[in-house]
Amino acid sequence: MGIHLLYIEDDAEIGTWVNEDLKSRGYEVTWLQSGERAVEKAAGCRLVILDVMLPGLDGFTVGQRLKKAYPDLPILMLSARTSIDDKLEGLQFADDYVTKPFHPDELAARIEVLLRRSGSFSSEPLTLKHLHVYERENRIVNNDTGEEILLTGKQFQIFTYLLRHLGQILTKEQIYEGVWGDPYLDGDKTLMVHIRYLREKVERDPANPEIIETVRGVGYRVKA
Repeated sequence: MGIHLLYIEDDAEIGTWVNEDLKSRGYEVTWLQSGERAVEKAAGCRLVILDVMLPGLDGFTVGQRLKKAYPDLPILMLSARTSIDDKLEGLQFADDYVTKPFHPDELAARIEVLLRRSGSFSSEPLTLKHLHVYERENRIVNNDTGEEILLTGKQFQIFTYLLRHLGQILTKEQIYEGVWGDPYLDGDKTLMVHIRYLREKVERDPANPEIIETVRGVGYRVKA
């Protein structure tokens, strides 16, 4: 769960909404605003989304370095340039090329195609007690009843964030900042309320949770 993407984009406005949109779809995203540390940060990532127009090293140079370091790592180029020469230059190392402006659904669809092609999506579900979590389809099934569990967007983001850190104890601050993107305010009950409703959907007995464990005085964790 939580496929890790490297996103390189210097435009703060575009970068912010793309970063937030990808995280809302369950991806873990490292966003860089230049290509200087791209090779280092690409370690462990499943795909790179790379803008052509970058300060310092341009996207073509960064892409070539990434492909040399990680030959099997899919690269998706983003560019406002529409000339055929630019596209051909990019496609010498990139696996796909998206022209700005683009719709977030188009970008997400292109990412899924590249991930599937590279074998990054697992067709096998993650099994947690009575739950089957299908990463590829963003779907959770109750194996006791065979029924799909329908979560709200925020519930799914919280659950996905916990699954990305399977077995780790996460503080309320970490979860809140990871899901909402804002600093956690002491005494805020928002996360606690969402966790309660989430447990009502995913736990066999919400009063005695087996999946989302409360670690008293610290936060929460999902055990493997």
